[in-house]
Amino acid sequence: MGRLLWSRLLQAGLVAWLVGTLTFIITRTLPGDMAYRIAAGRYGHDMVDGAAAEAVRAELALDQSGLGAYLGWLWDLVQFDLGRSLVSGRPVLEELSHQLGHSLSLAVVAVLLSLLIGPPLGLAAGRRPGGLLDRTSEVAASVLRALPAFAVGLLLIMLFAVTLGWLPVAGHGGPMHTVLPALTLALGLAAVSSRVARNAMAEVSQSAYYAFSHTKGLGPRRSFLRHGLRNASVPVVAYLGVQFVYLIEGVVVVETLFAWPGIGHALVHAIVARDVPMIQGTALVMGLLFVLLNTAVDIACHLLDPRRRQA
Repeated sequence: MGRLLWSRLLQAGLVAWLVGTLTFIITRTLPGDMAYRIAAGRYGHDMVDGAAAEAVRAELALDQSGLGAYLGWLWDLVQFDLGRSLVSGRPVLEELSHQLGHSLSLAVVAVLLSLLIGPPLGLAAGRRPGGLLDRTSEVAASVLRALPAFAVGLLLIMLFAVTLGWLPVAGHGGPMHTVLPALTLALGLAAVSSRVARNAMAEVSQSAYYAFSHTKGLGPRRSFLRHGLRNASVPVVAYLGVQFVYLIEGVVVVETLFAWPGIGHALVHAIVARDVPMIQGTALVMGLLFVLLNTAVDIACHLLDPRRRQA
């Protein structure tokens, strides 16, 4: 466990440096005048002229060399200072702390919904491989996984918001606003986790120790609860680390589609406004979140599988 935590800490440092460096290079090489875009983000496109752009350039020292700006950013990062937004002037950490709360609440609801939909369906299908439930769930999972998140979101909007009028189309104001964006993310996650759970359960049901549990007199339900569920859950939990990539990627699309005031939505606006500190801070937080979530998955697998503790 100690080696795992130390390796993850080292990985977090490398991720912080790599993500920050790549975003710095990409934003600096984007076409267009950075000062003009920042001025447009501050004052509006109709109020921007050359004088306003020059004032912003002088205020933010945008004529500084790329190497000097990069070294300054590295020094600030060592001090855990992500700088200030070039558009709002507020500290990046302050902006992100507000937006990250909305993103995390959406992600938690999405993961919980996916765990309620995907693994139970996959475990039921895996107990009878080749049955009707197995074939139907495979088709549904393939279709959902093939569709991009924005297409699933649009279909849910058309059905539940436009046609049935049960849920709001977009925005953030109450629990009902969470349903459609969370369900959009959850369906993509459940599509994968259901097949992972199905394959794990099918492998467990064909194992010698599972057959022996029936031989020694345990019924199907007790065999499943005592020998099947825990063994089948290890691959499902382990695959959550891979699913978090989809979750972090999907948050950007889904938050933009549903006007959810989270970190993904803020990243899109920061890119448009060429707000370099916000872009770097947002990408950095997303990268570190991925490391943190994978660490949590590794710890959960360590606790679930006693063979890992004996290694």
